[in-house]
Amino acid sequence: MKRELDQWFAQEILPHEAALTRYLRRVCPNVADVPDLRQDVYVRIYQSAASERPHLPKAFLFTTARHLLADRLRRGRIVSIDYTQDLESLNVLVDELSPEERLSARQELRRLSDALDALSDDCRDVIWLRRVEGLSQQEAAKRLGMKEGTLESHLSRGVRALAKAVFGSAQSNTARDGETDSISESEHG
Repeated sequence: MKRELDQWFAQEILPHEAALTRYLRRVCPNVADVPDLRQDVYVRIYQSAASERPHLPKAFLFTTARHLLADRLRRGRIVSIDYTQDLESLNVLVDELSPEERLSARQELRRLSDALDALSDDCRDVIWLRRVEGLSQQEAAKRLGMKEGTLESHLSRGVRALAKAVFGSAQSNTARDGETDSISESEHG
């Protein structure tokens, strides 16, 4: 059985490796992840084919790749704002961080958390939906029941306030100058 599965995999899936790699390079946000992602696709396909062979192997290959990439992107968007409570519980090589760097990171996260708490409910909701959940401007406006122009105004104000809180007033001017361009590109792109 395993030999048949190996032979099927070599004949039906592996010939599409170059096309799969090109596809993953095109759609994957981090090109360095492509080999790992390709391997994960192969593992899923092999495990699935062990119980039942797909009728359209090439289509199954690319559908599996698309689903796996979507899963990874979705997991990558989940962000916890309250890391300040227990920095040691993160899987970070704490030995590589000096006490000063840890303190600085905690202070920066605390400033960000406080700044987020200080925002109006509308600004906070807009920032959450746009930057954390990754909704489009149109989707966020619909969910919040506001016009897109109003949403963009809340987003701009909120991002400036957060930049000022985290980076200070000198940096927030720079962030504000670049924010208009990045918001316009991300909202309309």
